[in-house]
Amino acid sequence: MVEEKKTGLITGEDGIVSCFWHGNLEDYRHYHDEEWGRPVTDDHRLFEKICLEGFQSGLSWLTILRKRDNFRAAFAGFDFEAVARFDDRDVERLLEDKGIVRHGGKIRSTINNAARAVEMKAEFGSLARYFWRFEPKPEERPVVFDWETLRANPTTPASVRLSKDLKKRGWSFVGPTTVYAFMQAMGMVNDHIEGCHCRPKVERLRMEFVRPV
Repeated sequence: MVEEKKTGLITGEDGIVSCFWHGNLEDYRHYHDEEWGRPVTDDHRLFEKICLEGFQSGLSWLTILRKRDNFRAAFAGFDFEAVARFDDRDVERLLEDKGIVRHGGKIRSTINNAARAVEMKAEFGSLARYFWRFEPKPEERPVVFDWETLRANPTTPASVRLSKDLKKRGWSFVGPTTVYAFMQAMGMVNDHIEGCHCRPKVERLRMEFVRPV
């Protein structure tokens, strides 16, 4: 594997060029190749993504990815209507669950955000309809997206707007950096580096994608 820190790209043993951050680890690379940046409209998946980005704060995403099945089991498959009914007994249960990140504030935040998601669905019809309203306009995105651009911009005007609106609605652990990572993961932006084999594939998917708005 050849790592190109200046470009943000690596060439794997198979000769395929991709974003460097998966480090050619099998599970991480699969996430990069098959999931990250692909447009998502399923409400449970969207809720999962934004909650796990909150849990990731201060940790590596790989840590969260490798615990994701445990998180799904602990939080009812991220069915936010079910999670919104969690009570103090569930909090205590989750604090004892070694398979997840046992952070009381983040656990309670997930339960709170589930209740806010129920309200959001009632207002907009779906979480997808709400979130996709914040997709950046073409003029807000760089023409050429490289590693230096990504490293220098952990937030964007769109992620700041979305973060502020979520906080007004009572959501927590949704700062602009966390929200930007969520936007990248759920395909609201295509932040695969120029030269990554996934970038054109994801761009085609985004062009064909029918926005739920």
